[in-house]
Amino acid sequence: MTKQKHSSAVQNALMMYEKAHIVLTESEKQKIEVVDCALDDFDRTGICILTYVNTDLCCAKEMVLMPGQTCPEHTHKPLDNGYMGKEETFRCRYGKVYLHVAGEATPDPAVKAPAGDEAYYTAAREIVLNPGEQYTLVPDTLHWFQAGPEGAVISEFSTASHDEYDIFTDPRIKRV
Repeated sequence: MTKQKHSSAVQNALMMYEKAHIVLTESEKQKIEVVDCALDDFDRTGICILTYVNTDLCCAKEMVLMPGQTCPEHTHKPLDNGYMGKEETFRCRYGKVYLHVAGEATPDPAVKAPAGDEAYYTAAREIVLNPGEQYTLVPDTLHWFQAGPEGAVISEFSTASHDEYDIFTDPRIKRV
């Protein structure tokens, strides 16, 4: 990702946080992570993340998806060190989030996987989150999510986050 694209992504994320009335310190603004998933297609597949805290016990993040942008399908597996996998609660703060989890397919879902990448999106139960609504995933739940037409700001509250060990359905994705 070029410096210009990275800077634009951060500026767009800041604009979305403002729309959601989320106040950030100058230090926090500098810590916004732009995740392009190594696909070089950030506008379609990627996410901006601000991590407030990530300890052995808990994690809190603010995430931004631009309109129609997708966070790709993944799971948080247990680790050999006794970590049971990440339990996470997503709370929509702004816009609309279409969360897809493993389970019985939703007939006529509102959103679809990014065109050309459908084989990498198997979680088919759609849960729609509007501002103020939330959903909790148990550890090792296959999931992906996509923003509606206004984009979305999502708060994540979870057990410890080990993003470097996330397992993505799409083998092309790299998460560091």
